[in-house]
Amino acid sequence: MQMSNELEQKFNNQITLEFEASLVYRQLAIEMEVQDLSGAAAWLRHQADEEIVHANKFIDHLADRDNHPRIGGIEAPKVAADSMQAAFEAALAHEQRVSAAIRDLVRAAESDGDLDSRPLLNWFLSEQIEEEATVGEIIGRIELTGDDGPGLLRLDEDLAQRPTATTEAGA
Repeated sequence: MQMSNELEQKFNNQITLEFEASLVYRQLAIEMEVQDLSGAAAWLRHQADEEIVHANKFIDHLADRDNHPRIGGIEAPKVAADSMQAAFEAALAHEQRVSAAIRDLVRAAESDGDLDSRPLLNWFLSEQIEEEATVGEIIGRIELTGDDGPGLLRLDEDLAQRPTATTEAGA
C-alpha cells in the first residue's frame, strides 16, 4: 500500500504546488481588491480556499498510505494584475501549470505501477479540465465586455455570486 520514495516525493511536490496555487489566487484577489473589483476578489479568494482543499486531498492520500506528506518551500507569488483580464489570464496560466503537473503525476504513478493512486488522480484530471474551462469562460466574458465599464462591473457583480458550497470541503 505504501508508495515508493520517488513517487512520494512527486506527490509532495504536488502538495507544494497546490499551496502555491492558493497563494497565487490570494495575491490575485488582493490585486482585484485594490482596484475595487470586489466580486472578482471574492471569486479569487474562494478559489484560493479551494486550492487548500486540493492540497489536503494529496496530504490525506499520502498519510492514509503510510507515506509522509511534506510541504516544500514556497516563495511569495510573483503575480500582479492591472486589470481583471490580466488577473484571470494569470490564473489560467497557473491552472495550466497545475494541469501539466497532474498529468506528470499520473504518468509517474502509472510507471511505478501504483494503482492505488488512480482514483485520486482521475478526480484531479477531471477537476483540472473544469478549472481551466471555468477560468477560460471568465476570460471570454471579460473580452466580450471590452472597454465597457458597466459591462465589467456587471461581470464583477456576477463573480461575487459564486456559491460558497463549491469549495468541495466535503468532497
